[in-house]
Amino acid sequence: MTDLMTALALAITIEGILYALFPEAMKRMMAEVLKQPPGVLRTAGLTAAAAGVFVLWLVRG
Repeated sequence: MTDLMTALALAITIEGILYALFPEAMKRMMAEVLKQPPGVLRTAGLTAAAAGVFVLWLVRG
């Protein structure tokens, strides 16, 4: 459970840094995301999740 909380905290920190450093770019990116059909977002989400699990598997063994 500690690893999960650490990972969530890191994700929130990275996202916060991006919004703090590049607020206009993040607004543009979110506007583009809203234009995408659900299938594209679903595919991107599943791909990101699979990549995360793969990296975790590489790191943790």
